[in-house]
Amino acid sequence: MTDALLDADGIARLRDALRGAQYTRTGVAGRIGEAAVAAARRRDLRPALRAAGTDDPLATLIRLFIGEQNQPATAVARALHPLPLAAAQAAGLVVPAPGGGIRAGLDLEPYGDGWWILADRPPAAPGPVRADHVLGVGGASATLVNATVRAPVRSALDLGTGCGVQALHLATHATRVTATDLSRRALRFAATAAALAGQEWELVQGDFAQPVAGRRYDLVVSNPPFVAGPPGPAAFTYRDSGRAGDRVGAELAAAAPGLLAEGGTMQYLANWLHVAGQPWQERVAAWFAGSGLCAWAIQREVSDPQSYVDLWLADVGEQPAGAGTGTGQRPSTRDTSRREAWLDWFDAQKVEAVGFGLVCLRRSEVADPVLRVEELRQPTDRLGDQIALWFERQDWLRAHRTDLLSQRYRTAPGLLLHQEATHGPDGWLVQQQRLQLSGGLRWNEPVDPLVLELVSGCDGSVPLAGQLAVLAAAHGVPEEELADAAVPSVAHLVERGFIAAAP
Repeated sequence: MTDALLDADGIARLRDALRGAQYTRTGVAGRIGEAAVAAARRRDLRPALRAAGTDDPLATLIRLFIGEQNQPATAVARALHPLPLAAAQAAGLVVPAPGGGIRAGLDLEPYGDGWWILADRPPAAPGPVRADHVLGVGGASATLVNATVRAPVRSALDLGTGCGVQALHLATHATRVTATDLSRRALRFAATAAALAGQEWELVQGDFAQPVAGRRYDLVVSNPPFVAGPPGPAAFTYRDSGRAGDRVGAELAAAAPGLLAEGGTMQYLANWLHVAGQPWQERVAAWFAGSGLCAWAIQREVSDPQSYVDLWLADVGEQPAGAGTGTGQRPSTRDTSRREAWLDWFDAQKVEAVGFGLVCLRRSEVADPVLRVEELRQPTDRLGDQIALWFERQDWLRAHRTDLLSQRYRTAPGLLLHQEATHGPDGWLVQQQRLQLSGGLRWNEPVDPLVLELVSGCDGSVPLAGQLAVLAAAHGVPEEELADAAVPSVAHLVERGFIAAAP
C-alpha cells in the first residue's frame, strides 16, 4: 500500500483528535446546521463561520478546515491533540500562515461519521491550481456514489481513485478493494483516508487499467479525468486524460471486457461529444460494439461548447475570457489563449454540445447483449438500486423471451396515468395518454389505447395471452396480429418497470 501522509501512530492520534472534537459529519452539522454545511459546499462560508463558535476544538477545526480561516497556533495544537502540531505540519495538514498563526494546508472534510477525506484546498481566484491537484468530494463523485450498484462482491476496483471517496464506499460491500491512480500524490491522500477509516485497500500507481492488466473484478467503478478537449499533455491530472475529445470513455469501454469477471459490473462517468451530422446516441453506442457486454449509457446533462470550456477553466482557477475577477483584474493572455484554442478545436471537430452521463456495463456471456443509450434527466436518489433492478429485468426478459405471453403481470405500485384532452362539440377528446412511475426512475411515456387497456388488466390474475384474447374479440382484431404488436410493447414496459411478472 502507498504510504499515508502520517504513520500508523499519527493516523491513530489524528483520528482520536477528530473524534474527540466531534469533527464528524454529524458533529459539524449539529454545530453549524445543515443549511450552513450546504452553503459551504457552494463556497459560501459565512453561515459556517457565524455558527462555528470560537472557544473549543470543534470551533477551531470548523474555522480552520471549513471556513478557511487562520487560527492561533495554540488553538490548533489543542484541537489536534494528541497529534503534535509539528507532525500535522510535517504531513502538510496545516502550515504556518503569513503574518502569524496557522492555516489549513489541505482540505480535511468529515465524510460520514467515521470517514474523513483529504484533498487539496479549492483554488483561490485568480490563479490556476497545481498540475497534480487532488480534488475532494464534488458533484461528479457524489453522482457516481449514488449510482453504484451496492450488492456484496468479492473484489472491487476503483480506476482513478483520486482522494479515495469511491473506494471508501466499495469497502463497505467488497471483500477486497483495489484502487489505481496515475498520481502518486493522490494515492497518498487516498491511503490516508483509508487508514483514518480503518480500511485496507490495495493501491497501485498507473494509467487507468494498465497496472491491473490481466486481473478481473466483480465490480469496477471510475470517476476518470473525463473532460473532453484537444489531445496533448494533461494540464491537470484529476481532470485531463490527454486523450482527444471523448476517447477516454471509449477506452474504458474497450478495457471493460478484460476487467470484469463473469457477471461483473462496471460503472463510470463520461463526457461525450455531440458532433454535427451524427446522433450522439450512435457515437456512444459505437463504444460498446462487439464488446459482448450489456450496456446502458445514460445522459444526465448537456452543455454548449462555450459554457463547457468556461466551466472547466473556472474549475482550475483560470479566468474565462471576458470575465472579471472581482478585483478589477482582467484575464491573462494565457487564459484567453487556452479558451480560444479549446473552442477552435471544438469548431474543427464540428462539436455542437457536450453530454455528461453514466455508463453501466455488465458481463453476462450472452449471444445478444442489450444496448441502451438514452437520456435520464430527472434526479434519482439511490440510483444504484434502480440500475441493479434494470439489469435484473434484462435477465428476466432474456430468460422469458419465448414465453412472455404465458406470464401474468402486475402494474407497478403507484402507477399514474396522465391524459391530455381537448374539448369540442362532442365533449372531451383525449389527444394523448402517458404512463408515469411515481417512484424509482419516474419514467413518463406515451401509451396507445390498446396497450393502455392491456396495462389496465394487469392485476396478476390472467396470463397475457388471456388478456390479448379478450382484447382481440372486443376490437375485432386477429389474436395473432395483436400478439405480434403487443409483445414488444410488453417487453418495453417490463424493462422500464411499468409492469412486472406477478409472483
